[in-house]
Amino acid sequence: MRLSPSPALDPSLAGSLVLLHLAVVTGGLALLSSASSSASGLESVRCRLQGTPRRPAFSQDGDFVIGGVFSMHYYMHTVDHSYTSLPEPLQCTGSMDSRELRFSRAMIFAVEEINNSSDLLPGVTLGYQVHDSCNSVPMAVKVAFQLANGLDPMFDTGEQCSGSATVTAIVGESASSPTISMLRIISPFGIPQVSHSSTCACLSDKKQYPTFFRTIPSDQFQAAALANLIRHFGWTWIGAVRSDSDYGNNGMAAFLQAAQEEGICVEYSKAFSLTNPLSRVQRVADVIRSSTARVVVAFVSSWDMRILLREMERLPSPPRQWIGSESWVTDPNMLTFGLCAGAIGFGIQRSVIPGLRDFLLDLSPQKVSNSPLLTEFWEGSFGCRLRIGTSTGVGVEEKVCDGSEDIQQLQTPYTDTSQLRVTNMVYKAVYAIAHAIHSIVCEERENSTVYCDKNLTVKPTQVLERLRRLNFSRNGYQVSFDANGDPVATYELVNWQRRKSGKMEFVTVGRYDASLPPDKRLDIDREITWVKNSTQIPVSVCSESCPPGTRKAVQKGKPVCCYDCIQCAVGEISNNTDSSDCLICPEEYWPNAERDLCILKPVEFLSFHEVLGIILTACSVCGACLAIATATVFYHHRTSAIVRANNSELSFLLLFSLTLCFLCSLTFIGRPSEWSCMLRHTAFGITFVLCISCVLGKTIVVLMAFRATLPGSNVMKWFGPPQQRLTVVSFTFVQALICTLWLVLSPPFPIKNLTTYKEKIILECDVGSAIGFWAVLGYIGLLSLLCFVLAFLARKLPDNFNEAKFITFSMLIFCAVWITFIPAYVSSPGKLTVAVEIFAIITSSFGLFFLLFVPKCFIILFRPEKNTKKHLMEKTSNDIHY
Repeated sequence: MRLSPSPALDPSLAGSLVLLHLAVVTGGLALLSSASSSASGLESVRCRLQGTPRRPAFSQDGDFVIGGVFSMHYYMHTVDHSYTSLPEPLQCTGSMDSRELRFSRAMIFAVEEINNSSDLLPGVTLGYQVHDSCNSVPMAVKVAFQLANGLDPMFDTGEQCSGSATVTAIVGESASSPTISMLRIISPFGIPQVSHSSTCACLSDKKQYPTFFRTIPSDQFQAAALANLIRHFGWTWIGAVRSDSDYGNNGMAAFLQAAQEEGICVEYSKAFSLTNPLSRVQRVADVIRSSTARVVVAFVSSWDMRILLREMERLPSPPRQWIGSESWVTDPNMLTFGLCAGAIGFGIQRSVIPGLRDFLLDLSPQKVSNSPLLTEFWEGSFGCRLRIGTSTGVGVEEKVCDGSEDIQQLQTPYTDTSQLRVTNMVYKAVYAIAHAIHSIVCEERENSTVYCDKNLTVKPTQVLERLRRLNFSRNGYQVSFDANGDPVATYELVNWQRRKSGKMEFVTVGRYDASLPPDKRLDIDREITWVKNSTQIPVSVCSESCPPGTRKAVQKGKPVCCYDCIQCAVGEISNNTDSSDCLICPEEYWPNAERDLCILKPVEFLSFHEVLGIILTACSVCGACLAIATATVFYHHRTSAIVRANNSELSFLLLFSLTLCFLCSLTFIGRPSEWSCMLRHTAFGITFVLCISCVLGKTIVVLMAFRATLPGSNVMKWFGPPQQRLTVVSFTFVQALICTLWLVLSPPFPIKNLTTYKEKIILECDVGSAIGFWAVLGYIGLLSLLCFVLAFLARKLPDNFNEAKFITFSMLIFCAVWITFIPAYVSSPGKLTVAVEIFAIITSSFGLFFLLFVPKCFIILFRPEKNTKKHLMEKTSNDIHY
């Protein structure tokens, strides 16, 4: 071999290279060596290249030579090998890609510009060898061998046919798959390769591709940018197609991962290539037509995209919003497909290269005829032949170029310098290599003069090391490489817009800078024209967005982007669109009607301002007023027989206690506080015991008075007024003692009841000690029962003392009310608990009042003739006689 592996690289790679060479020999692409010995021994080796060398499309000698590889043709001519004769030389076929031709000419322009520069490599001439890889891996491999070994079929060298590479570095290739194939061959020898268009993220792996650099950002950044763009416009349901190549497969894999992180679902992901049968391309087109996703992401090369779009145009297709990768979305050749009007995608930043257009157009028939590639371009562009060929047979119908052809008027991607994107990447790649060589062979001397030693031997590994540390700017564009050989990722957002004339054009509508924080990377500064020339952003979702107040429930067996909108459960909210879960409101909050906001729960208590509170207050006040009015009537007629006969002192005390009973119900109305909670229960307990004690005293008086009328009875002297007062005070003192212990040990206190109703807060009083509460009620019940029993025993006394009958009925009503109160109190929710207690207080108070005092008031006010001692005595005598 002519090359020896770099000692800095893994020897195992060199071993695999030998195997690769042996495998390629069968195709006539490798080189072998043959040794010849002299009479004096093995002093030199005569080496011979195997296969037929392929001349470069453009070449120029120089002190240091740079290789260039571009896909200037779409296909490579394929033949069936018989394996009985040497294979035919590889040849390109098909139409020419004039855009790739512009790339190759831009490389030549950069080299000539450097050779004419007094600042960069002064006194040094750069040469170049530019090859056409035909967009194929086999041709790229052959070119890699030729750039490494040269074109001389026979040469003398050392013992093992080893020597230095013929090129110091290589610019290219345009596609990722051929680039990878070339790197497998040149990387073991440390030859750096700087690509202008190979964007596969896999090429950033320095373990596999240690000599690779590129001036175009990696697809890893483009995939993240595309996912960011799709998320920005709210598209969560998309389709995806890719080239079945390293570029498409690796790029789509990176995009799908980024899309998943952004919450984007992919309905389908299909791969194809221009070498596939047409039926496979048709199946991909049918999937796009029948899908529900209106947005299609195409990580496809220009060549593959043309095949797909031609198939899409063959049959009517629903409108689709195309999102393109850099490979095709900024390719001027693609603008002829109206199906993609409104397409958007990221492209390399548009740039200006001074003098390039003049260089590209500086072609004349004489210059063109010296290059077969330029001749093919000229003849294809103008539809004429520069010289008569015997193979085609020129007839009268064949046009011959007469020199009137004006390339200045030619409208092709070759002459279009308005969108210099990838072209600038070629330009920067050449300058990167030149700066690396400059740092090796040049040094600055006195008076800031630069001296370059063009006779210095420059090894590719030296250029490789300098490229890793490179950092310069050219025409305002910074050039540097990170640890992976990648540049800083910056893109322009390009939109396909149709002019009024109907012609399609690229319009830059935004930018993406991967070096900025995530929320600032994408910047859209112009209006975008969408599919069907619409200004409305297309909608592409599997399910419509769930509004606030609902949550997403994924449909069974479908991606997460396909869901149903379920209303949040009771007590939960969602305040964002497309919420995955609902949030539980804090304890004192409750959802509004739309369930998208937690609001403070309404606070509820029995208020003086509501209807129920007003009614109960009116009843309480009315009862108190009646008791006071009755007391006034009794006081006014205190000397009358009926008042004196019914123990006026206990009657006044009973009326006072009834007044307090009516009024104590007011303490249960209003916002509970510590004092009101303690007051309401203790006041209720003590006033009711006072009332029942008075009734009990009156009942005992009735019994004692009846027994006092019997001959020889002196019982009244044992139950006179002092004893009656002591009885009332004693019974009341016991209740007061119970209430005091209750307040000291565990008093009632206000609480917020959050359990009875979920949607509101009930302010109420907790009894504190349940034992104290039920002890108070139990004591009232005990006195009431005792009073009822005594009154029941005195029910058949003479009519003059028939107050016992009314006491019996009043105690019966009292007990019935409070027995009914217990289950009603326990089962009533919220403020109704308080209302039940107030109702029981007022009802039992009115029962005592009406049965004990209304009959007497009626006699006093409306039957004064019966309010005499004589009438009472006559009635008593008649009853006793009877």
